[in-house]
Amino acid sequence: MMSRGRFRKTALVVGLSFLYLPILSMIVFSFNNSRLVTVWDAAHSPTLKWYSALLSNGHILDAAWLSIRIAAVTATLSVVLGTVAGLVLARFGPFRGRALLAGLTTAPLVMPEVITGLSMLLLFVALEHAIGWPDGRGFVTITIAHVTFCLSYVTVVVQSRLAGFDDSLEEAALDLGARPARVFFSITLPLILPAIISGWLLAFTLSWDDVVISQFVAGPSASTLPMVIFSKVRLGVSPDVNALASIMVAVVALCVVCSTLWMRRLERRRQLEEQMARAAGG
Repeated sequence: MMSRGRFRKTALVVGLSFLYLPILSMIVFSFNNSRLVTVWDAAHSPTLKWYSALLSNGHILDAAWLSIRIAAVTATLSVVLGTVAGLVLARFGPFRGRALLAGLTTAPLVMPEVITGLSMLLLFVALEHAIGWPDGRGFVTITIAHVTFCLSYVTVVVQSRLAGFDDSLEEAALDLGARPARVFFSITLPLILPAIISGWLLAFTLSWDDVVISQFVAGPSASTLPMVIFSKVRLGVSPDVNALASIMVAVVALCVVCSTLWMRRLERRRQLEEQMARAAGG
């Protein structure tokens, strides 16, 4: 009979294989010489021609650049608004409208994307008829729509970090005569910086990956990269899609590794500073 430890290891291997083997097969088939994406051409050696064809495709490159700009602006605005909302919900205690603010910031987490996209489309159409803005749909409308749901994730991350925050550090700084603004930028912000970075990366990924909401608020001249991929898949998968997806996987993996190393470095520095502070105080 299989032991419990062996069963757990087997289940872990099966689960990881189920998640990552399709991605690995996609990367392997991106070097396939055949135009058939599911049949390996054993008669010819692996090739990079699909990567070359992808990099010479202006439509895909323009969509990728648009997605990067939208995701970067969305993540930055979401971090600013989400950090403020998280601070208010975690630090200000009970106040009039707190339940409303908490509900508004968390509603996009459970709201179906179809409802969010349709409501944003109706809002932009009504504003355009009323005040003439926005003039059409494109970069601005997609960014606003993405911020509306990405800031909810940032708010939850920052609020969770502040829930376990040691207030004694801020109180000590205030007792020593530091102004609240100085306390925030010198103590609070560095300590919650890992949560802010995590929120930025999460918002960037969500914005980069979104298809449903973007379909509603994007105009004919503004197609994000996921929208282009989705349209290509509907018309039939071509080998350059495997190359494009492989590049995206590589970029995401590189960003995750770099952010993890940076956050570990920040955490070690914070622990060292706390140890030095305790040693000086003792």
